[in-house]
Amino acid sequence: MAVITRLSSYFVRTLREDPADAELPSHKWLVRAGYIRRVAPGIYSWLPLGLRVLQKVEQIVREEMDAIGGQEVRFPGLLPREPYEATHRWTEYGPNLFRLHDRKGSDYLLGPTHEEMFTLLVKDLYSSYKDLPLFLYQIQIKYRDEARPRAGLLRGREFVMKDSYSFDVDDAGLVESYNRHREAYVRIFDRLGLEYVIVQAMSGAMGGSASEEFLAVCDNGEDTFVRSPGGYAANVEAVRITPPADQDASDAGPARAIDTPGTPTIADLVAVVNQKLPRADRAWAAADTLKNVVFKLVSPDGRTETLVIGLPGDREVDAKRLEAAVSPAEAVPFADDDFLANPALVKGYIGPVSLASGAVEQVLGEQGTAKVRYLLDPRVVPGSRWVTGANVVDTHQVDVVAGRDFTADGVIDVAEIRQGDPAPDGSGPLSLARGIEMGHIFQLGRKYADALGLKVLDANGKLVTVTMGSYGVGVSRAVAAVAEATCDDKGLAWPRALAPFDVQVVATGKDEAVLAAAEQLASELDAAGVAVLLDDRKASPGVKFADAEVLGMPTVVIVGRGLADGVIEVRDRTSGERTELGFEGAAAKLVALLTAG
Repeated sequence: MAVITRLSSYFVRTLREDPADAELPSHKWLVRAGYIRRVAPGIYSWLPLGLRVLQKVEQIVREEMDAIGGQEVRFPGLLPREPYEATHRWTEYGPNLFRLHDRKGSDYLLGPTHEEMFTLLVKDLYSSYKDLPLFLYQIQIKYRDEARPRAGLLRGREFVMKDSYSFDVDDAGLVESYNRHREAYVRIFDRLGLEYVIVQAMSGAMGGSASEEFLAVCDNGEDTFVRSPGGYAANVEAVRITPPADQDASDAGPARAIDTPGTPTIADLVAVVNQKLPRADRAWAAADTLKNVVFKLVSPDGRTETLVIGLPGDREVDAKRLEAAVSPAEAVPFADDDFLANPALVKGYIGPVSLASGAVEQVLGEQGTAKVRYLLDPRVVPGSRWVTGANVVDTHQVDVVAGRDFTADGVIDVAEIRQGDPAPDGSGPLSLARGIEMGHIFQLGRKYADALGLKVLDANGKLVTVTMGSYGVGVSRAVAAVAEATCDDKGLAWPRALAPFDVQVVATGKDEAVLAAAEQLASELDAAGVAVLLDDRKASPGVKFADAEVLGMPTVVIVGRGLADGVIEVRDRTSGERTELGFEGAAAKLVALLTAG
């Protein structure tokens, strides 16, 4: 006899009010529908409905990893410090790492990712090129001490992730392994039903060379990406602009200072310069000014360094691009107290000439603070002329020429990317969109193998360092991303591939014959291999209909007053379409409908 899942005894309670901390629809509905429950900021329990969805995502990922020859393993979440010391990530992860001691005082961490463990495992067991290539993966909980956990499952402190690693004897093998994983990821995200893009990305703390992200397109996503009509696509952090050509400044006069009182903003400065030094060809614009923005770089071990970034005045420093560029250090904008402690940097009037001359470095050095590093936006090319600060209060300089009057310590490409900016590859203007990072693949190379001594004998009997790839999928994040993409103002609306149940059968009314018919239909569907949730509660039809919309099963079957005429109602949760079916043979008809859909 079939055991039907009955809502009257199922461990779920729908909520009528939104959770106080819910910012996104997916977060709101997953909590209100009883799929997850908050334990602490960024930490959630999975209830039976949510766990069924999570397991379906896991199974899709597992099937596609197995299809390319992946072998599943499972590492502990509690890990020793020593391997992470060897790769410097005990320090480089900074405050995002959960660190703890055992009763003997030994250092441990909760694993944020497992490159070290995979590397050491292969080192322990393999020693020959004949053992490679090798693909290992796990689906496991990860831990990161997010400073601001938000958006429910999308940015948490504990989350489920699939991480896999390839091991090859040479770079050609790595490229092949990378491409096989990339193809597997395409199949995974196609099966999840997500609209996604594959974009160039930064490797960040992971290290490595080639790197791509799979982003679910979502207006509420935390990641900004760009794409062009010609097919260029990149995470905004990975965009590298094409610098303009060097300019001829042979006719430029010497730099000269002008009084610019009361110019706290670029707009104020442009207005004053246009009044005092009007141009014959056109008006001065913000793009003619060079502003210098000051940051304090704080490394994971607590060391600080002062960084000044020079960029055109019509652009702002993009915080996420800067974060990616200086990782693992943290960039903190200079505050008023910092300027008071460093009077050689004149707030609002910082100029590149003094920065390049070393005068500021000497003053800061005498005060015992870190040396100033001066980096320029790629648009500031040799020969370009600028209106910029003189490092004197109420004073700016005009006709300051890059390469003639100042140089810098290097280039940093962290200015904001705007709608309509040219694509770096010349494929047209960029458009900006938002997305949720669902997968990230890296060609790690030999970073971890070098640090941990993973070597094998090649075909010539020579000891060579193994080259690695790393490939991650946010499994629990996928649950939220799909919910975000498919929910509406009434509740969740799962695609059939991920829904906890294929069909929700709702028995309405107090007639025992209705409940008996609903149970009969549910049993027949179950016997046909259809996952069924039967709403047999003693509740009003209105409550049952509302809960069916909140819970989000793709097909809802209403067994109610129409039964007297021998019919039942079938509702499609996504389209809202309603059809009637004769009760006689309804199970077979429903199976045919589900199969066709």
